[in-house]
Amino acid sequence: MSPVLWSKGVSRSFYLSLRLLPAPMRDAAALGYLLARTSDTVADSPTGDLPGQVAALDDFSSAVAGTRLLPAWPAALIAAVADPRERLLLGRTAELITMLQALPAAQTVLVREVVATITSGQTLDLTRFASGTAGHPVSLPDDAALEDYAWRVAGCVGEFWTRLGLLTMGDGFSTRSEAVLLPLARRYGMGLQLVNILRDLPADLAAGRCYLPVADPLDRPILLACHARWLERARQWVAGSLPYSASLPLRRLRAASRLPGLLAEETLDLLAHATWESLQARVKVPRRRVYQLLLRAWLGG
Repeated sequence: MSPVLWSKGVSRSFYLSLRLLPAPMRDAAALGYLLARTSDTVADSPTGDLPGQVAALDDFSSAVAGTRLLPAWPAALIAAVADPRERLLLGRTAELITMLQALPAAQTVLVREVVATITSGQTLDLTRFASGTAGHPVSLPDDAALEDYAWRVAGCVGEFWTRLGLLTMGDGFSTRSEAVLLPLARRYGMGLQLVNILRDLPADLAAGRCYLPVADPLDRPILLACHARWLERARQWVAGSLPYSASLPLRRLRAASRLPGLLAEETLDLLAHATWESLQARVKVPRRRVYQLLLRAWLGG
């Protein structure tokens, strides 16, 4: 089965973007996503065994890098994964790595680089928030730490897509140079991750994590003020999706690049008017609206 079809089971919106990508980019982009989802599943599994999770991530990272064979996932890790789709992904990790090795060599290098960066962010997360609880959540120390995290787990993905497009499509990928595109792609990816952070704030707090740099995560007025400040930053970063996508000559490529930005903008509008209670219920763009935005992306909106 194509890695693009695999992605359908774990992300409705990302699958739509992958389907829109030109064929030369599609498999490598899908494999990068599925491998990142695999490491994310490992990092998020509530095993209660931090050293075991860190070791499993390290083993996975080494297997993706091609420096060792992937060992069997620990039984406790598999048992801790509640989502059957994610358990299936773990069960087929070796197949994904085989697909990765079958890609053209230059594409394999790009996928390995982006997965290594993402995994480094996930490992940092595990250790940084190890002592956090719902009653005493740990927060990031400053703005730089949040920006670094957003780059590690998402900004690098924007760079990966850009380099992959230039590698596989050459001058047909964009009317702008790599030097112009990469900063836009980096900030765009970071903005998408920041939207997730702002949307998931209550759930992260309940897990003992606060990605917003505040002295006391339980001080609700200060927390919400920080939330509003970073919401505006997210708008600025996500706005880079428009000049980025506008530089792409192929309509399907423009649509694939613009759709995540449209979804993020819609989510930010919902977050701007959200109460704490609606944040706890998790703000989400309705499925019908997702398809409306897909049409808008296709038409160049």
